[in-house]
Amino acid sequence: MALDGLSLVTFDALGTLVVLDAPYERLRAALAAREVDVTLDQARTALRAEMTCYRAHHDEAADADALADLRVRCAGVLRDALPPTGLSDAEMLAALLEAIRFTVTPGAQRLLRELRDRSVARIVVSNWDVSLHGVLADTGLAPLLDRVITSAEARVAKPDPAIFAAALAGVDPATALHVGDSVELDVAGAFAAGMRAVLVVGDGDPPPVPPGTRVIRRLDDLAGPELPLPYPGPDR
Repeated sequence: MALDGLSLVTFDALGTLVVLDAPYERLRAALAAREVDVTLDQARTALRAEMTCYRAHHDEAADADALADLRVRCAGVLRDALPPTGLSDAEMLAALLEAIRFTVTPGAQRLLRELRDRSVARIVVSNWDVSLHGVLADTGLAPLLDRVITSAEARVAKPDPAIFAAALAGVDPATALHVGDSVELDVAGAFAAGMRAVLVVGDGDPPPVPPGTRVIRRLDDLAGPELPLPYPGPDR
């Protein structure tokens, strides 16, 4: 079985365990509820600007106060990227928060339950702010996890092997596996920490990966028998 011999599996969060649920459509609807009409393209452009700001600063939000400050700044970026709306700061922030909702990826719950039943530790290792704890609780994944490590709280981000070392905490890396959707952050970081790595590619074409990387379409592919790698990799 694909899970035999493991004592720990670590997971990336965004793009691996959870994904954003139609954020551009949600933003447009949130603004429409406040009598502001924007096109889907305008909503997409503005929210992408906000996301760029968020990614540049999310590691600053290691506690509730810092998170609140970051959200206010990101709402300001959103406002500046939209046509004039006439909304107050509080209304714009509320619309932003309504747009950001997450859903669980296919197979995530099945895989986490199987790991739990096998007594394999399950830890999230993610470049995210302190709000990740709430996201995992809201999506129902928190009870299936042993621990959550965010880059904001750990003060170190993937691919630095130090954040993986925090998850290993005495576990032999040879018995640990990291699952994520980024070659640069997840695969490279896991290998640097001495762990095995699995890349989740969804419906997209698999990118080039280092030898020894397993590539899967969805998370519960790990819960079944080993399958051939779906790309002509060097270790095939």
